[in-house]
Amino acid sequence: MAKQDLAIKVLQQVVKLPVVKVNREKFLVEKFSKELDKRDIAKLLEQGPPSLLPQETLDRVARSCIKDNVLRASGTSVLAGLPGGILMALTIPTDVAQFYAFSLKLAQELGYIYGFNDLWASRNDLSEEAKNTLLLYLGVMLGVNGAGALLRSGGVTVAKHVMTTVPQKAVAKAGWYPILKKVMKIFGVTLTRRGLAKGMGKAIPILGGVISGGLTYATMKPMGERLQKELSKLVNYSEVQYQNDMAIIRKETEVIEAD
Repeated sequence: MAKQDLAIKVLQQVVKLPVVKVNREKFLVEKFSKELDKRDIAKLLEQGPPSLLPQETLDRVARSCIKDNVLRASGTSVLAGLPGGILMALTIPTDVAQFYAFSLKLAQELGYIYGFNDLWASRNDLSEEAKNTLLLYLGVMLGVNGAGALLRSGGVTVAKHVMTTVPQKAVAKAGWYPILKKVMKIFGVTLTRRGLAKGMGKAIPILGGVISGGLTYATMKPMGERLQKELSKLVNYSEVQYQNDMAIIRKETEVIEAD
């Protein structure tokens, strides 16, 4: 099976795990209701936290989410008690499935903190656009060049902070496919026992093994921090920053196509 096909298949399986699905409205109210007046909650849900809160607050809440998810992932089995059909459908080891389940949960939470729309708009399934957004989240976490720039610029999911004066659709058409294809390839490589250790070890500076019998604090924490750092650049996103992201996307696309 091609690495890209494996990545898509595993993503489709992992997102079915209950822990992965994050209720955007419930999450935002839980994290920010104490920071705001009750009359601001409607705006919070409609426009996102960046419309109401300073970057310092957003970054603080994001760091707290990283800590909570990493600790929970390290000591909790989300696969225990699930219907046997789900477990039988998984084509990867359960510890790896659990690792990516928590990674995707954390990624969604960070995305919502920095203003992204609800990925579960249908409430039942993910759209193609939502799946691509999750892949970009993973791409950033795994250190794929260009993934952060594409995520910010709105190549897949248009963030509210992106400049409306720039022809985003043209950029997306030119850049999203090559970068997403690279993300899927790298993600696919990490989904083998040997590839997981090799891929993660290259992307994340840790000591010792990456995943051995379960999730490790040292693996997920830097992945979450990498995504948080890239998403935080959306706060006060300017046209200058947008053009910088476009340059990154164009350069990475050229590199990928040359290979």
